[in-house]
Amino acid sequence: MTLVLTVVLVALIFEYINGFHDTANSIATVVSTKVLTPRVAIALAAITNLVGAFAGVAVAKTISSGLVDSAYVTTMTIICALLGGIIWNLITWWFGLPSSSSHALVGGLVGATLATANGKWSALIWSKAPEAGKHWYEGGGILYKVVVPMISSPIAGLVLGFLIMSVLYLLISFLNHFFSVLKPRMVGTLFGWLQIGSAGFMGLSHGQNDAQKTMGIIALALVAGTKSGDLAHIPEWLSFLRIESLGEKSEHIPYWIKATCALTMAAGTAGGGWRIIKTLGHKLVKLQPVHGFAAETTAATVLMTAAHFGMPVSTTHAITTSIMGVGAAKRLNAIKWGVVSRIIWAWVLTIPVTGLLGYGLFWVLGTPVK
Repeated sequence: MTLVLTVVLVALIFEYINGFHDTANSIATVVSTKVLTPRVAIALAAITNLVGAFAGVAVAKTISSGLVDSAYVTTMTIICALLGGIIWNLITWWFGLPSSSSHALVGGLVGATLATANGKWSALIWSKAPEAGKHWYEGGGILYKVVVPMISSPIAGLVLGFLIMSVLYLLISFLNHFFSVLKPRMVGTLFGWLQIGSAGFMGLSHGQNDAQKTMGIIALALVAGTKSGDLAHIPEWLSFLRIESLGEKSEHIPYWIKATCALTMAAGTAGGGWRIIKTLGHKLVKLQPVHGFAAETTAATVLMTAAHFGMPVSTTHAITTSIMGVGAAKRLNAIKWGVVSRIIWAWVLTIPVTGLLGYGLFWVLGTPVK
């Protein structure tokens, strides 16, 4: 009982850190363009993240039942997975690097599960073919739900950001050439208002993707606790903690888990994340409202599409590559490539480092399943 509640507590700590770590990515552009003050942007992000967290459970189901064999998942497995993610998130936050909380969680879970299974790689669900009549990208497992979107979402952000910004440049140029109606100040004002909408869209899509990851982890922990008998003798008023199973086709993550995760992420968002906002909004490329609108619209579209298919993609990857695509449409040397290289190294190292952290922590704290 105590161990299961510890899992829930550590999961909520992870969610709180995710709130000020990853949500900083979602509001970086609207703050850097000075359309909204940090305080107002954080409030907007907190509200839209809260709403987004209730919109669907596809990502939560992927985390809870689509990546590892639940037979090798104990409450200690999940604690170690979360601790690995928390450690990496705090390290990258301290250095202002916009790394992926999504991949930190996945890496920690994979590493801790592998340790729990005493090194049996079969404990990891590498790939699961899609059901008959489904598309290839609707398959399950680490390949389809983590590796493919990990590669495709940054490419999509880069290309789509470049295309949207290029179209906006052409549109503004066309209107100015034929009608001479758009002055620089008018463009800034117009896209300033539009960027408030795109920032809200970004927050909504972030909540729909990121908050659900912790929902899945908590659900997985409670299933493990119920199966092991840890929750067999809890008082009747706590019986809602017992969850018998969460199959891949289950449409229900308990409402209280949704509400708790959504509110915790909103609280973390309110705690801010200025270090990461500074890197994305000021160091990567100089942004104006039109650029912020294009980048946020691009990233939010990528995130919402991924959430629809249950893919736990990285908010960080989506917004960073969207900003890069927008900057490239302006000119290639508008991007500060030294900052880009630091960010990419953080991306590359996230899953291996958190996997090793999860694995090592379990060997110190847990007992493998025989």
